[in-house]
Amino acid sequence: MIIGTAGHVDHGKTSLIARLTGTDADRLPEEKRRGMTIDLGYAYLALPDGRRLGFIDVPGHEHFLANMLAGVGGIDHALLVIAADDGIMPQTVEHLAILHLLDIPAASIALTKCDLVAPERVASVAGAVAALLAPTRFAGSSVWAVSSKSGAGLDALASHLQQLPAPPTEARARRFRLAIDRRFTVRGAGLVVTGTALAGQVRVGDTLWLTGVSKPVRVRGIHAQNQAAEQGEAHQRLALNLSGDLACDDVARGDWLLALEPPEPSSRVTVHLQADLALKRPLAHWQAVHLHHAASHITGRLALLDPPRLDAGQCGLAELVFDGALHLADNDRLIVRDASAQSTLASARVLEITPPARGKRAPARLAYLAELARFIADDRAVLDLASRWQPVSRPAFAWARQLGDGQLGGLLDAHPLKRVGGNEGWLYTPARWESLQTTLLATLAERHASHPDEIGVARSALRRISLPKEPTDAADQAIGELIGSGGILNARGWLHLPEHRVSFNAEEEELWTRAVVLLQRDEGGWVRDVAQELGEDESVVRALLKKAARQGLTVAVVSDRYFAQERMRQIAATVRRLAGEHGFVEASGLRDALGLGRKLAIQILEFFDRCGFTRRLGNRHWLRDATLFES
Repeated sequence: MIIGTAGHVDHGKTSLIARLTGTDADRLPEEKRRGMTIDLGYAYLALPDGRRLGFIDVPGHEHFLANMLAGVGGIDHALLVIAADDGIMPQTVEHLAILHLLDIPAASIALTKCDLVAPERVASVAGAVAALLAPTRFAGSSVWAVSSKSGAGLDALASHLQQLPAPPTEARARRFRLAIDRRFTVRGAGLVVTGTALAGQVRVGDTLWLTGVSKPVRVRGIHAQNQAAEQGEAHQRLALNLSGDLACDDVARGDWLLALEPPEPSSRVTVHLQADLALKRPLAHWQAVHLHHAASHITGRLALLDPPRLDAGQCGLAELVFDGALHLADNDRLIVRDASAQSTLASARVLEITPPARGKRAPARLAYLAELARFIADDRAVLDLASRWQPVSRPAFAWARQLGDGQLGGLLDAHPLKRVGGNEGWLYTPARWESLQTTLLATLAERHASHPDEIGVARSALRRISLPKEPTDAADQAIGELIGSGGILNARGWLHLPEHRVSFNAEEEELWTRAVVLLQRDEGGWVRDVAQELGEDESVVRALLKKAARQGLTVAVVSDRYFAQERMRQIAATVRRLAGEHGFVEASGLRDALGLGRKLAIQILEFFDRCGFTRRLGNRHWLRDATLFES
């Protein structure tokens, strides 16, 4: 468990931790000289049951609030320290607001320096603290009167802290994430980084991804809660000895150690905002802000979605637009401060790490986001909501929720979703999948009605016309399933409904019977030559051959040069044979095999490339879909 202090400067946070743990958390010479905490400090308390409490001592001065925010992002319990002689001070109020906005599970209140005041003063301050806590999530928190100097009340406070319930274990099953807040080198060991593990587990020998340098590193050693260990886990302070091609200066506060290589960091996210209870001015659209997440600090803009303004204590939907980028996950909390970094404005809970580019304020989308905000901590509820809203990318969902393979597999086994494209694919609700296929059939019916002389539509065209926003592999699978069930027929690469037919009239049939003989020749036939041999008008023959091509009876390898379909099958068989012998086909090889000119051999191969039978790399053509042009 991690306990974080909070409170005004010079209210005795560091002295209290020193008396509780025996460790002076002020480690910097400047802190010793000035007698105040400037950066984060750490101390540990061994418990009788073998557990160890970790304490993070944060600065109380307003000038070092960014350092305070870097320390409280991953704590399990807050220890709000208030000096009995001073009472409630400005940073007391601001630190309490931050703890409230960060949704810290619980807090205890330590009234320090009680040896300097009368009991009546202690009671008066305790009453004021109770009133201060009343509108926050910490209403009713226990208050402990102590003196670090005399030791009064310290045993009772220590006993209380030792009996705090252990944090939930759910975070340990997720992917490992550690926000780095310190880095240094140790002689004989090398680079060491420290931070609070927000999720997952890590063992000696594991390979992690270091975001600052975007490279893998290996864990050579672990100290968990200031003790050598073989593994560390969520809710612990960890020091990790890393090996890899990097130096101390390559690592900075705010970098992450992650179980896997992450996707690109987010430059904007959708969030649920909770305005500070003491907000002085309403939050405005597109105002400049400072943003704090875990150990990171960045600037950006606040784009309100609904409502268009937020007053003190109100909640709403917004986007945060970063001046840089952050590695975020669903349900992460950020603290939003004003452009001058003087006051805390709100907290932001992440709802989406990849917002859509358009339709951000559409009523249906806002309703979806409002429901998402209610259930953002529940993996199953979020999956259900998201899949009803749009197709869900399996890897993107696993990253956003920080789910391990076992967690994700169990979640999907309990959820009736259509899985498309394997582990890197997409998830659809049965209703949405059925709707996709209905749309495909309706598109084909409309196409047949508007183009009755066409035998059908190419797969790529049907996908583009019918399902332009769907993932390509999902659209292809939907089409493939309809072909497999007989809902769509595939006639030589042209897709059509079973009842759709294209045919010649009697006059066209007679002309085609004479024309096809000419197109079965080795070199096919040009429209003008076929028309001349048939004694027909060139435009009539051109129209006939185009209609024959729509029926799959002939193929134009270039404009106006046609081959009978049977002849193309023979040529395709030759290409398959050559590819089987050499691994590829070249124009010269096809020329020799067919006894045609080089120019025509090139035209034929380029036609095969366009229709997907082959693909060209340099001057060689490789089989891409050998099933095309089969009988």
